[in-house]
Amino acid sequence: MSSTRRLIILFGLIILGLFGSLSWAEDNLLNPSKLKMFVDELPDMPKIPGFDVFDGVPKPKYLNIGMFRKKWKFHRDLAPTPVFAYGESKSKATVPGPTIEAVYGVDTYVTWRNHLPPKHILPWDPTIPTAVPTTRKGVPAVVHLHGGIDEPASDGNSNAWFTGGFREVGPTWAQRTYRYRNHQQPGNLWYHDHAMGLTRVNLLAGLIGSYVIRHPEIEGPLGLPSGPEFDRVLVVFDRSFRTDGSIYMNSTGNNPSIHPQWQPEYFGDAIIVNGKAWPRLTVRRRKYRFRIINASNARFFRFFFTNGLRFIHVGSDSAYLSRPVVTKDVLLGPSEITDVVVDFSESKSGSAILANDAPYPYPSGDPVNEANGKVMKFVINSHPEVDTWRVPRKLIEYPRPDLSSASRTRYIAMYEYTSPTDEPTHLYLNAKPYEAPATETPRAGTAEIWEVINLTEDNHPLHIHLGLFVAVEQTQLVHVEEFKSCMTKYNDAVKCKISKYARGRKIQVPAHESGWKNVYKMTPGFVTKILVRFSYIHSNASYPFDATAEPGYVYHCHILDHEDNAMMRPLKIIS
Repeated sequence: MSSTRRLIILFGLIILGLFGSLSWAEDNLLNPSKLKMFVDELPDMPKIPGFDVFDGVPKPKYLNIGMFRKKWKFHRDLAPTPVFAYGESKSKATVPGPTIEAVYGVDTYVTWRNHLPPKHILPWDPTIPTAVPTTRKGVPAVVHLHGGIDEPASDGNSNAWFTGGFREVGPTWAQRTYRYRNHQQPGNLWYHDHAMGLTRVNLLAGLIGSYVIRHPEIEGPLGLPSGPEFDRVLVVFDRSFRTDGSIYMNSTGNNPSIHPQWQPEYFGDAIIVNGKAWPRLTVRRRKYRFRIINASNARFFRFFFTNGLRFIHVGSDSAYLSRPVVTKDVLLGPSEITDVVVDFSESKSGSAILANDAPYPYPSGDPVNEANGKVMKFVINSHPEVDTWRVPRKLIEYPRPDLSSASRTRYIAMYEYTSPTDEPTHLYLNAKPYEAPATETPRAGTAEIWEVINLTEDNHPLHIHLGLFVAVEQTQLVHVEEFKSCMTKYNDAVKCKISKYARGRKIQVPAHESGWKNVYKMTPGFVTKILVRFSYIHSNASYPFDATAEPGYVYHCHILDHEDNAMMRPLKIIS
């Protein structure tokens, strides 16, 4: 171990009083089979309007939402769990946090307040780039609205973290109150912590919540299921617990001499939906709309119904599809959102289990077991009903991607680095750490083609802040080790003659993922072509803010353990 690495670890151990001890007991891990499934009702998370109404007209609203340490009941038979939770007050804070319901074109202002304690409730690692305050005033945090198209100062830059009372702030912190303009297309977003090096532990602790932008004038005529009973957000994630109810996270790294705690992926045994493990929901024999968010750190879900019910896809991530697409299953990577309608009148049975069969890590990891292969249960009312909801043949049409409009092509390579024992030590995009100067500098209002080259064995869900993109195709690399050797040496796809290698079989983009997205799953050993647009997709209007301002934006893998170490790069918009 280098002397520099020893000093980093020593420094981290000295300031561990801020975050807790690494010497956590690894025993007392709860066997998930001890918890009976489907005994808790599915919660409907609290809703906060992101606008006021005066004389029947929506107006901007100012919200104060805090982050609190409290206890949360994940299961009837599990002791209350210490968590970090979002809410307007500690008593109202929930896991996940409240759903903020915004309306198109009306500003929502949020002052995010940090009330987190001096010590973290989970182990963390001081040897990866991490937000570490010099004083012991609390756990750093900062909020990113995932899918939001907003000014850089309101984007939740990882170095814009702050502690309680804003007593200490990160180097790119700019303002207390974030402005969400809601000028983008209607759809589904979610907010979560984005603090440098602490994203994985702050989300595991509970700092997640949903955000919906509605546009009644164009959504109302569609006739899709609506109202609190028939239009539901489902925030799905995985957790493991100790017998005392606390969240279990491995405190020993896979390379402890390099990273004392960091592990390449976190996987939990219990599947949580809206804050309850394997909940149940009683439904009527008619159509329901579910906005499903995969808020896991690393787990992919391939959802399906055990009784054969189908998903009618109406949206993906933060945008509607142009036409509905019917599938029997749906694969969601971490941070992806699918917006679906399920018609329970088609069920021949009185119940339906929403199940999962995605290996973990995806795609070549372990098969699911009984605990993580079940998600939730729907109890279906036996009485037939007249259904007033519909799914139209056409939804919302946005401009189709035009590759000829791209101003340039960029190559984005994904690398994983390993120890002599072949254990992952860190991951990079384009072989560069986050701190290296930005190399992706698109102009506002333009489109670019990004060829994303996955040289690792994992599927990485790539998320681009600010930009929306359409996945065009995925092409398998041939002689991949030969190409990987050249890329490792030169990190230059053109010099390594990528056209010579990117000529294997092609994977077509599934129809329900062919629209505009902000996350896409990058298949290992493939080159994924995406068209990224740095402007609104529903209008020709320019951004009503300065997208070129500091601290800029980022793009990263949304497996949070990868993002933290250090699969994230700056994205600098230029004029």
